[in-house]
Amino acid sequence: MPKDNSIKSVLIIGSGPIIIGQACEFDYSGTQASKSLREEGIEVTLINSNPATIMTDPVTADNVYLKPLTKRSIIEILEKHKIDAVLPTMGGQTALNLAIDCDKAGIWKKYDVRIIGVDINAIETTEDREKFRLKMQEIDVNVCKGETATSFLKGKEIAQEIGFPLVIRPSYTLGGYGGGFVNTQEEFDAALTHGLNASPIHEVLVEQSILGWKEYELELLRDNIGNVIIICSIENFDPMGVHTGDSITVAPAMTLPDTVYQEMRDLAIKMMNAIGQFAGGCNVQFSVSPEDDTIIGIEINPRVSRSSALASKATGYPIAKIAAKLAIGYNLDELKNQITKTTSAFFEPALDYVIVKIPRWNFDKFKGSDRKLGLQMKSVGEAMGIGRNFQEALQKACQSLEIKRNGLGADGKELKDQAALLYSLENPSWNRLFHIYDAFKLGIPLKTIQKKTKIDKWFLQQIEEMIQLEDEIEKHNLESLPESLLRTAKEKGYADRQIAHLIKCLESEVFTKRHEMGIKRVYKLVDTCAAEFEAQTPYYYSSFDEENESISSDKKKVIILGSGPNRIGQGIEFDYSCVHGLLAAKECGYETIMINCNPETVSTDFDVADKLYFEPVFWEHIYDIILHEKPEGVIVQLGGQTALKLAEKLDRYGIKIIGTSYNALDLAEDRGRFSDLLAENDIPYPKFGVIEDADEALELSKELGFPLLVRPSYVLGGQSMKIVINEQELEEHVVNILKDIPGNRVLLDHFLENAIEAEADAICDGEDVYIIGIMEHIEPAGIHSGDSYAVLPPYSLGDFIIRQIEAHTKKIALALNTVGLINIQFAIKNDKVYIIEANPRASRTVPFIGKAYQEPYVKYATMVMLGEKKIKDFDFKPVKKGYAIKEPVFSFHKFPNVNKELGPEMKSTGEAIYFIDDLMDDYFLDIYSKRNLYLSR
Repeated sequence: MPKDNSIKSVLIIGSGPIIIGQACEFDYSGTQASKSLREEGIEVTLINSNPATIMTDPVTADNVYLKPLTKRSIIEILEKHKIDAVLPTMGGQTALNLAIDCDKAGIWKKYDVRIIGVDINAIETTEDREKFRLKMQEIDVNVCKGETATSFLKGKEIAQEIGFPLVIRPSYTLGGYGGGFVNTQEEFDAALTHGLNASPIHEVLVEQSILGWKEYELELLRDNIGNVIIICSIENFDPMGVHTGDSITVAPAMTLPDTVYQEMRDLAIKMMNAIGQFAGGCNVQFSVSPEDDTIIGIEINPRVSRSSALASKATGYPIAKIAAKLAIGYNLDELKNQITKTTSAFFEPALDYVIVKIPRWNFDKFKGSDRKLGLQMKSVGEAMGIGRNFQEALQKACQSLEIKRNGLGADGKELKDQAALLYSLENPSWNRLFHIYDAFKLGIPLKTIQKKTKIDKWFLQQIEEMIQLEDEIEKHNLESLPESLLRTAKEKGYADRQIAHLIKCLESEVFTKRHEMGIKRVYKLVDTCAAEFEAQTPYYYSSFDEENESISSDKKKVIILGSGPNRIGQGIEFDYSCVHGLLAAKECGYETIMINCNPETVSTDFDVADKLYFEPVFWEHIYDIILHEKPEGVIVQLGGQTALKLAEKLDRYGIKIIGTSYNALDLAEDRGRFSDLLAENDIPYPKFGVIEDADEALELSKELGFPLLVRPSYVLGGQSMKIVINEQELEEHVVNILKDIPGNRVLLDHFLENAIEAEADAICDGEDVYIIGIMEHIEPAGIHSGDSYAVLPPYSLGDFIIRQIEAHTKKIALALNTVGLINIQFAIKNDKVYIIEANPRASRTVPFIGKAYQEPYVKYATMVMLGEKKIKDFDFKPVKKGYAIKEPVFSFHKFPNVNKELGPEMKSTGEAIYFIDDLMDDYFLDIYSKRNLYLSR
């Protein structure tokens, strides 16, 4: 049946601030759904409290509400707008839970709003562990033996009946929160209590453990007449026991015999049909016994999930976009494939390549955290690699992680301690993949590795094969390395840097040699149909194959470097900036090219840039794209530290950096040079010095006096920054920094205690400066700006202070020859404004100020960078009403044994925006009263 014309306006619920377990993938799905509905002439109203998203941008929806995700906010919207239907499947668990709350309170019924894309009964069947189990038994799908308990006593009875090992899964929680494996009676009591408390309805499922079984996921779409297609099969590299969000995953499934796949496919369709007859997307998770291929149904999510974002990017099939169209009545055979534009959407994508997703963790931010991976998700982001084979995709995913590795192995950083390796193989943490490689390198047999990890033999053999190849390469030097061996290494994803390590020469020498031999990257299309039909959307990955499918045009073009995997200190706000950069450059008549490797984001959506290269933001990949595309230049100031770190190399290779020059970027990062610039301009800054070892640090501390702020150069999110109060703490911290970042120039500042902290963001065109906003932090100086509550405009700074801030900002922006954006942080003490630091790039606060003042500042800044516009060409009209408060959001609940202490190193995973009319607001008074609560060193 065609579109349901009675639906003229739809409310989409977002997922709120980013927390561990719910990241930018819902910004991507919400944005896609909104675009998809607006194409159909439907008015879209959107609610989300996260200001860093593209989803909450005026370009995405007709009406955007940056409000807390509560029933009260929903009622407020329904009072104002005639809403026909609500789509709650695009905002993760948060949106589903809110939709259920509103349903129970009778809100949808009162305002005559239909729920589309899912039905409430389906959500309850899938979230309530007992209902799910009974439903599966009814349709003959195997599930684990188990029962639900709503009391401690009942839980103990069930445990006695089933026997250990067991698994505890709380109902209605996100990212496996509160769940865990229990091997003994002793651990059981504490785990059961924790699980009952974690569940909002105080209910847990106690069931048999299938630790070590293989884990798979299928992504399904179903329309109103019951057509179902499987978009993608995903196999977890890690077996059962590690949350799928913390597992390395591979698509399509690699080790699944076709007969088992067909059975799994049938079961998935049967499961989806059994829980309800809604039209939309669904994610089904299975476990398969490695002994006899028995299939067990683990869970089903009747919404788009983290895996749907991955499956969309992996196949080029935009699940959220199609799911939104199905929700308003279309059927699959009535829709077009969004990539080929000629074939129908009623087909199952075929892949002639492999994708590997590797999660990105941030354990270093949570001192004392339990780093073992289990049922609770702990990763903060992910990177994806696309290759012609598993090994190439695996290497590219490893090169995308930005964890100071050049890929998997071949960089001299392997662990050689056998006992430590064996422990790591059995107790998975963030680095187990690297330790599997190290174990093979050390000569630990495949049988032992397989016994300890329970990872499928096929995957382990692939890694073992890589070690054998390296042994072969190491027998050669640059002169004697044969063409066939070099080609094989490149086909398996090895970077020039890794090969250079193996044959002991320079990366540039390997690059030159392979180009002389004609071993060059070609670019392949992601086309959903294994190249059987012509694709219209330019979405590419690189490989060492025969035919190149990316034709370089002769238009003027610009490359924007993305920000890679999400992490603490560098999140979705940089993706927001990249997307706006692309839109602005398009408007100025440039062909836009995006390079990024994060599958969760809007920037890697196939219709945002004119050309998308889904590649690691890693020098070799970028340089090859630049040689192929020959752009006017590269924009580095929108992709956070990831993109900025590449500026030096771009500059050295004579590639034009668009906007602020490399010299100015470096001047701001080099604390010594920057302070000289401040001194020349009579701008106050805390007394400081630069040191290169612990002895110098102790000498300097006598001159500066404690407390001291210790910070390395070239880091993001306050990494390794600390306030120290005596010589012993100082020495320890400096030694640690230099062990971690050898050769770094460490800065010691006299720390201004009890100072007020503020920051300003501005756009500069080299001649004029426009300050877009000044924010005052609620907590005192010493807490990282990303972790502070901050108020726009300032709530207590007098005119005299504001004038100093404005004057300093303008002077610094011009002295740095800024072209584009700049963010400056200040500390204010005794009516004097000191400079803490300046960052000539898009900051975390630019999207926030843009949303609060309702002006597209990143768009303006990009036009300035490109030289298309000057500051005086814009008619700035910020909407200033009341105050906007930036509220940091933390994920400490994932690490129960970590104290919530805040200091100069950033710990928050996301943020929300909250508007107040005046400073007598209870919300403001409450946070103001707690401003000193968590300050620590």
